[in-house]
Amino acid sequence: MVKLTKKRKEALKKYDKSNSYSLTEAIEIVKNISSTNFDSSVDIDVRLGVDPRKANQMVRGSVTLPYGTGKTKKVLVLCTPEKEEEAKNAGADYYGLDEYINKIKGGWTDIDVVITMPNVMPKVGPLGRILGPRGLMPNPKTGTVTMDITKAVNDVKAGKIDFKVDKYGIIHSSIGRISFENEKLSENIKELFQLILKLKPATAKGTYVKSIYISSTMSPGVCVDPKSITV
Repeated sequence: MVKLTKKRKEALKKYDKSNSYSLTEAIEIVKNISSTNFDSSVDIDVRLGVDPRKANQMVRGSVTLPYGTGKTKKVLVLCTPEKEEEAKNAGADYYGLDEYINKIKGGWTDIDVVITMPNVMPKVGPLGRILGPRGLMPNPKTGTVTMDITKAVNDVKAGKIDFKVDKYGIIHSSIGRISFENEKLSENIKELFQLILKLKPATAKGTYVKSIYISSTMSPGVCVDPKSITV
């Protein structure tokens, strides 16, 4: 049995963890129970009634949050020399090809997003064993394998996030910071949730959205009533 810290015990006294709350109430509770001395991340966990082992029930996508995540993302563009100037002008933190492929092979992954071009995917493909487990592997479905480097970098810098269900059928995502105004957190969550609803696989049976929890760094989760997000 996990021993609760004093801070966690105090947090759990401030709400009923067996209850589900409206989105507005849940955000207020999360702010009330957050106890870090830094601007902690606010995260959402959406449990879906899908079987991610089946290709036709994989839920994944990307969305630009209206107010971003509050985190400046470090972007690497793996591109051919003629695209380096475009990557630089778009605001990429790193750009190039063989030099960075070798760095990644050596264990370097100090980046948040990797963008590349279709014609260099044969070189990037072998990096999958390193980038894949870290959620960094470029994918055409999320707009990170593209010839339009400017748009891809701009989208990421503007607050675009990629998401997909894990092996347990849960989507985890950061949707802002504890310092964000309640309304901004609410709008970010609604933007993400509406897309998740649109991506419901035709083959998914029964209840699609099983549960939604929001939390801040190191805080317990607060259950959100899905109906309060769709209104």
